[in-house]
Amino acid sequence: MKKIVNGVLMNMTAEEIVAKEAETKEWNDEASQREDIENDRVSGKQKLLDLGLSEKEVKALIGI
Repeated sequence: MKKIVNGVLMNMTAEEIVAKEAETKEWNDEASQREDIENDRVSGKQKLLDLGLSEKEVKALIGI
């Protein structure tokens, strides 16, 4: 892997590569969790609408 330091392209050290890979995995895991939360939010809202609540009522209950 490469990195740019002060405008110079350099090879990353083994430690930097490990740290970067861990950071990337953590970011991807968090992105996946955010996506799951958003999917649950949308699903929950739709279920309330399916029960017969109006958009206005749903928004008053859960703010979306």
